[in-house]
Amino acid sequence: MKNHDLEPKTLALPDLKSGRKDSSWRVLWLVVAVCLAPVIASYLFYYVFKPVGGSANYGQLIEPQRPIPPSLMVRTENGTITPLQTLQGKWLLLAVDASACAENCAKKLYFMRQVRAAQGIERERVVTVWLRTDRAPVPPAVQRAYAETHFLSVDPATLLQWLPLDEGRQLAEHIYLVDPNGNLMMRFPAQPDPGKIKKDLSKLLKWSGIG
Repeated sequence: MKNHDLEPKTLALPDLKSGRKDSSWRVLWLVVAVCLAPVIASYLFYYVFKPVGGSANYGQLIEPQRPIPPSLMVRTENGTITPLQTLQGKWLLLAVDASACAENCAKKLYFMRQVRAAQGIERERVVTVWLRTDRAPVPPAVQRAYAETHFLSVDPATLLQWLPLDEGRQLAEHIYLVDPNGNLMMRFPAQPDPGKIKKDLSKLLKWSGIG
């Protein structure tokens, strides 16, 4: 028998510290993937795998994305001036009109309120915003009817630099949708169908975990 056969052999032990480190990184990446999946899914659903035929979205998708400009300031009812960006984090349904709020204005506010309410428990993810193009008083009846809507005064010239508008159209004809990241995402037609707006928004809320 050779002497080296009697020598104790050294066993190679696994590097437990390295294993724990690798495991921690895998868990971290898994958490990141889970958090990002709903966001990625919503954008893929609307911007890449666009539905066709009868399942197409009703609102016109805004491409490329238009984030809320940092310089877009709004005045609240109590006179506070703040960036519109402060409303980021929720899905925003926007309407633009004069403070007098004629028939078309009242109809848009009504549609937005009903579309939001129709989302059920998801409605807390949606905020309705009326961007007023002057500082005139809001009619008391409108204030009472739409108490949950943000009434904000804004410079219309600044607004035109952000909201897209086709030739011959006016901002007051449309309802706009902004995603929780502050990107203008969708513009709905003049004289819109609230049921179809509700359908678009419901799909977005279903596929997206943001907001």
